[in-house]
Amino acid sequence: MHRLNAAAFAATLVLAMPANAQEVTLRFQHFVSPASANPTYFMQPWADAIEEQSGGRIKVELYPFMQLGGAAPAQYDLIRDGAIDGGWVIPSYEPGRFPEAEALELPFMTPKSGEIASEAAWHYTQSHLMDDFADVHVIAAHMHGPGIIHKKGPAIATVEDMRGLKLRGPSRPATSLLTAMGAVPIGMPVPAFTEALSRGVVDGGVITWEMSPSLKLDELADSHTDVAGDEALYNLYFIWAMNKGVYDAMPADLQAVIDANSGLMASRWAGRAHDTGDALGREIMADSGNEIAVLSQPETDRIRALAEVVRADWIAEMDEKGFDGAALVQDATDEMAAARASSGGN
Repeated sequence: MHRLNAAAFAATLVLAMPANAQEVTLRFQHFVSPASANPTYFMQPWADAIEEQSGGRIKVELYPFMQLGGAAPAQYDLIRDGAIDGGWVIPSYEPGRFPEAEALELPFMTPKSGEIASEAAWHYTQSHLMDDFADVHVIAAHMHGPGIIHKKGPAIATVEDMRGLKLRGPSRPATSLLTAMGAVPIGMPVPAFTEALSRGVVDGGVITWEMSPSLKLDELADSHTDVAGDEALYNLYFIWAMNKGVYDAMPADLQAVIDANSGLMASRWAGRAHDTGDALGREIMADSGNEIAVLSQPETDRIRALAEVVRADWIAEMDEKGFDGAALVQDATDEMAAARASSGGN
């Protein structure tokens, strides 16, 4: 359902709702600054749309920085167990638990557009991951924009420049690539990155442009390096989900309001939020005087060769676990190609 049609449908539902109908408050939690891109351009507008289209019968409260308790890696279980009503989940924060999702996060898998990658992520999720997420209600599945290498000191110019650098990594595929390039990956959730960089625990890390301002990378980093071409060095997969029991207990007309703001439309919306934030974040880093760099095509090709080894190792590992690793990679690749085509190849 197109977004405008979904909004019109939800508005029609509101007109049919009795004045004394049930009211619901939903507490959604995330782990980043409310000023960062996804909360600003997706989560809050999504919450506002739910409230407006339900005629005020659904109120969505957003809690940043895990204010309702728990740690970012535990977010899925907090939603499943009803400690919170809903929230933002990075499945890769629990390595090995959702292995099929990692196909979307393999190096150079996604275009440098969160919106396009998110369209592919939604379709891949429907094909491969709904069984994994059966104990929550999935509203959206999305990706962010391109991952960038942020560090203290000069920008990366060659693969050799990566050797020995202690770099924050967000997922198994990303840390595998960092290892292949000679870096020392240190896995950590994004909220821990600012302190780790300021204290010298890491030399830098891979993260998006849009998260850079809220992590103070204009002050703590000196350079920001992207790869050449139109595919991202790495990406990260997210779901926006709510407690299944809470959703199931809602009246059908309120479920319909949630449904009208779910699925492909919401997934693209969430990805587009990152694209908006990426443009602003890059501008802030450049205005701070930090070095903005893009690796040459030959150096990018060297990294791509290392990425192919990472991909082959991942396929072999998945095969050992009883999955068809090559088929998962092909499906993810095909979904990305289809999303590019539906977006005019951008």
